[in-house]
Amino acid sequence: MELRVIEKEDTMLSIEIAGEDHTFMNVLKGALLETEGVTAATYDVNPEQSGGQTEPILTIKTEPDVDALDALEDGADRVIEKSQGFRDAFEAAA
Repeated sequence: MELRVIEKEDTMLSIEIAGEDHTFMNVLKGALLETEGVTAATYDVNPEQSGGQTEPILTIKTEPDVDALDALEDGADRVIEKSQGFRDAFEAAA
């Protein structure tokens, strides 16, 4: 997975996440929306509306006292926790 920062401000971050598709992006977006201090999280993979871009671009907006990069880290940690929870439940059911 390759990350490229498109734009960074204290309360806003746009990054390109190369090699990912809707499956991962929806999970990450959902985790970010559950993260305290995140006011918006969205992604775009539509090349026609994005000037030919084909890799997903994630945009995060946060409350003034929350750094967008810290929110991304918290969201990624949430994805890891949910994945582990799913794995544990799956193994317990098998």
